[in-house]
Amino acid sequence: MPVLAKRHPRRAVTTAVIAAGCVMASIISDATGHSAAAQVRLEAQYVASVGGIPVGRGGWVVDIAEDQYTAAATGATAGILTFFSSTKGSSVARGSFNGGGQPVATSYAATIDYNRRMDDVHMALTGGNVTELSAEPPLPPHPERIPVSDADRQGVVDPVSSTLNRVSGTNDPVSPEACGRKISVFDGRVRYDLRSEFKRIEMVKAEKGYQGPVVVCAVYFAPISGYVPDRPVVKYLIGLRDAEVWLAPIASTRVLVPFRFSLPTPIGKGVLQATEFVSAPMPHAALNVKTQ
Repeated sequence: MPVLAKRHPRRAVTTAVIAAGCVMASIISDATGHSAAAQVRLEAQYVASVGGIPVGRGGWVVDIAEDQYTAAATGATAGILTFFSSTKGSSVARGSFNGGGQPVATSYAATIDYNRRMDDVHMALTGGNVTELSAEPPLPPHPERIPVSDADRQGVVDPVSSTLNRVSGTNDPVSPEACGRKISVFDGRVRYDLRSEFKRIEMVKAEKGYQGPVVVCAVYFAPISGYVPDRPVVKYLIGLRDAEVWLAPIASTRVLVPFRFSLPTPIGKGVLQATEFVSAPMPHAALNVKTQ
């Protein structure tokens, strides 16, 4: 769950849902020029709601080629919320999975448009360490902000890559082992940890695509640096004990990704849920499709 509400606290509830939506994706292509094509592609669509009222939509496409991945996302406000705020965003991450199944990002880019006020982040990483970073606009100065150190930019993944989980072993990946993770995340401005714990197994059925079991994990947020401790949204996220992510498998892989994410908000439960979740083998030429 990327932290995108840090510059607009009054929009914390709205942005929390849209931020989750931006981690869910849309249309991608391999713009890196690599010749290896994806073996499997997931195409998914999501709806975000608060208190049962639709407030946003998002999409996600993930390409898996052996131990390599490319994932891209878009999200935007929808429904009645567009009368009050027009927010949209996109993000893309590329990288590989290490021997333990965890993502190791090589690049990340995100753009969020808050009513035509742009927020852009670009990162390059090597071995989990940030080597290049551009974040515009910079965070406003604040005497109580915890500074981001050089060490905070090492051994990290971006928010998109943090949602990918390749489960090791040979047993069914939809299992308690898919939880129990602690991920060090850096979004270009804020460094935070995400920790998950197994809760239960559920059955789901998308309107199109996947139907079957998912593993439900509790998710806990712990800020490390780049934040102001007294901000209400930060205190709220730290205190959350009812946030859940439901992980579903990408067919023919051991990679699990969010099918559903939920968290309580002051005005009702915020939910991001897949309506379409379709994965299929892809031919070698598929990655040459233009980004839409």
